[in-house]
This record gives sequence, structure tokens and C-alpha cells, in this order.
Amino acid sequence: MFSDPICQALGPWAGELNLFSILLRIILSVALAVVVGCERSAKRHAAGLRTFVLVSLGATVAMLMDCSVASAAGHEFFLFSAAVIVAAAIICVYSVLFTSKSQIKGLTTSAALWGCALLGLSAGAGLFTITLAAFVLFMISLAVMPRFETYLKDRSNHFEVHLELNSSRDLPNFTATSRALGLAIDEIEQNPAYLNSGISVYSVALSIQSPELKKYKTHKEIIAALGTLDYVNHIEEMQ
Repeated sequence: MFSDPICQALGPWAGELNLFSILLRIILSVALAVVVGCERSAKRHAAGLRTFVLVSLGATVAMLMDCSVASAAGHEFFLFSAAVIVAAAIICVYSVLFTSKSQIKGLTTSAALWGCALLGLSAGAGLFTITLAAFVLFMISLAVMPRFETYLKDRSNHFEVHLELNSSRDLPNFTATSRALGLAIDEIEQNPAYLNSGISVYSVALSIQSPELKKYKTHKEIIAALGTLDYVNHIEEMQ
């Protein structure tokens, strides 16, 4: 059986279900959720501070109820905790958004909500060391990994753009120009959300084939060059 080092350092009371240990677990759960929620809110994501606090707090209370029932009844059937995981998964599904530019928004926030629920369960179970270690890695994933991910994407030979043309008749010109620049068109998909808007909108997957482009040009520079074409109304990279 795992013996939590922080729990041992605090004393036997921290591992038992009493007023002070319950308050400690709830305060820890809320404090960690506040940090995660502030990070998401600062980046203007849909799920903000209150959502993260409520999810984490609910998970902690559910685990405390399961631990209380298990202690009283002598069994370890964690019904409330399982319900929290299912509820968190449902919330995550509804926090994912599909934009008009065929982009998926909210995946990271959804995963963060689900992870926050797990942190709440861990805190409610009195696993302080696991909770804090997971929280540190959690914040590294949210704060540090995006920079590394951007670095890798900028150096990838494959990227996808949201393309708005003045007319569908301009699409052959765009494909010809792209190939002349050293780009291969892997896939073109028309966006039906703009059918009656007066412009033709596409999601275009591109691959850099020219050695010169691979060596000297970034995605931003390539997209800026394509954006200077007369028949291109708007173009941007899809994340």
C-alpha cells in the first residue's frame, strides 16, 4: 500500500477523515484549481476560473464521500468518484467548439478540465504527493509545452491554411501558383458555412517540397506571400 510522504510528514491526522484533514484536502484542491483556471482565463479560453474550481471541488467532495462510505461500510466501491469522471468527460465534450473555419477549439481546455477533476479526486483521497507532482507536470504541459509545440509546427513541412478566394474560378490559379512556389497541395476541402457569403472558402493542406522553402522560409512568410495574390481575400494558418 502506498504511504504518502507528505501525509506522513504532517502526521497521522492528515491520513484520517477528520475536520482538519477534510479542510486541508478541499483547500488544496481549490487552490490548485485556481492556478489552472487563472492560466486558462488569462488566455481567454471558454472554461474559466469558476469552472475549474467547481469541477475540482466537486471531485474532491465526491472522493471524500466515497472514503467516508468505505470507512463506515467496510467496502471500497467508489461510486461517487466514478460519477465525477463521467460528468467531467461530458463537460469536456461540450467545451469543444467547431469554428466556421473548420478549426477545433477547446481540446486543451477540455483535457485540462478532466485533469483537474483527477487532481480533485487525488486530493480528496489524501494523496498529497501524487496531487502536487501531477499538478507540477500539469502546469508544465499548459505553460511550457505550447512553445515547444509551436517550435515543432513552425519547422514542419506540412501545414493547413484557411483560404478565402474572391471566386471559385480562382482556385486553379491558386493551385498553380502554389505549385510554382514549391508547395504540394495534399488536400482541398470547401467550407460549406460560406456557401452563400459571396466568397469561396477552403481548407487547404500544403506540403513544402522546394529545398529553398524548407531552408529559408517559415509558414508565416509563405502564407504572407500567398496573401499578396490579387484573388486571395484572406489566408491564415489553421492551428
